[in-house]
Amino acid sequence: MKEIFSLHKEEYSTEPEVVTSAPGKINLMGEYTEFSEGYVLSVAIDRYVEVAVSRRNDNSLRFYSVNYDERKKTTISNLKKKKEDRWANYPKGVISSLLRIGCILKGVDITIMGNIPEGIGLASSSAMAIALTVALKKLFELELSEVQIIEAARQSESVFLGQKTGISSFLLAFYAKAGYAMFLDTRSLEYEYVQLKFKDHSFLITDTRIPPSLIEIDDEIDYYEDFKTIVKALSARKPGSSLRDYSKKDLSLSIDGVSEDTRRRSMHIMDENQRVLDMKVYLEQSDMIMCGRLLSRSHESLRNQFDVSCPELDWLVKRAQETQGVYGSRLTGKGYGGCTVSLIENDKIEIYEEHLEEYERIFGFKAEDFICKPSTGVKIIFPQEG
Repeated sequence: MKEIFSLHKEEYSTEPEVVTSAPGKINLMGEYTEFSEGYVLSVAIDRYVEVAVSRRNDNSLRFYSVNYDERKKTTISNLKKKKEDRWANYPKGVISSLLRIGCILKGVDITIMGNIPEGIGLASSSAMAIALTVALKKLFELELSEVQIIEAARQSESVFLGQKTGISSFLLAFYAKAGYAMFLDTRSLEYEYVQLKFKDHSFLITDTRIPPSLIEIDDEIDYYEDFKTIVKALSARKPGSSLRDYSKKDLSLSIDGVSEDTRRRSMHIMDENQRVLDMKVYLEQSDMIMCGRLLSRSHESLRNQFDVSCPELDWLVKRAQETQGVYGSRLTGKGYGGCTVSLIENDKIEIYEEHLEEYERIFGFKAEDFICKPSTGVKIIFPQEG
């Protein structure tokens, strides 16, 4: 906190009035399930985005990114998404969301910094949105419920930026509890905590370090619409509002107007939903062997049925599975690059890391790994209360 406090003061010649932080996240299980009202099991990581804010005497908005060492500015009356503003569109989206629901805001200086790797599925943008929303609520004494905070943060991406954005990352960034995973039903938005009773084991995150420019994501696929199409076709036979309401037997029948790719992806969603439910039980029982098997099965499904893996991810998963002390591994996030998450015995991490040197020789990228320590949700770290 001291660093962002002094950097904000140096940048704007005034001390921040509020400083907040929010965590990134990984999905332990439940990849792409949110696109069809599925289950998600995720955990907040001990990597954070910090936000510092202070009021201005005008309606100007100034943004300073410590990580990019860049500054952007606009006004409350001229909030627009601009391609050239890149990272600043995200905090602009938060302010736009708050204005849209009737909040009265004035000019503000904003500093953003963090240590969550960006663009690899660790929800850095969700963390920033939650941290900034909470900071502005505190700064301007806004009367916002917890639900309104989370929804305003989500709409900063879904409305202002026009992205297809679920709510699970925002819920986790707000409600996460240290030492626990969060099980979320994205249909009802009911959630519960699952204690991670680890003593000699950890979830290890490995970043493939594939440059974003080399990651080829098929943006033409609209998964929400994809699954709506197949659910609409299935509902002609029996009632249902999402893939959760159907069985794999239903998918095995002929479905007019549905591609084979959509059918395969739907099979993954059905299997993955069950894996989330199973993973929750095995985590509660501290059954590392079964948790590991589920991780590996999930990767197989994401690779073979959802088709979002890549050679680098497959190699890391395979080598992890071949390492003594690793119970299972899979890609986490959107895929095509990004990260893997592996369940590993703590005293075998050094052996695992030796394999990363081989990864660099083969692919030319220096992979980085770190232990996931289940963290708490958003915090106001200045002013300290109580």
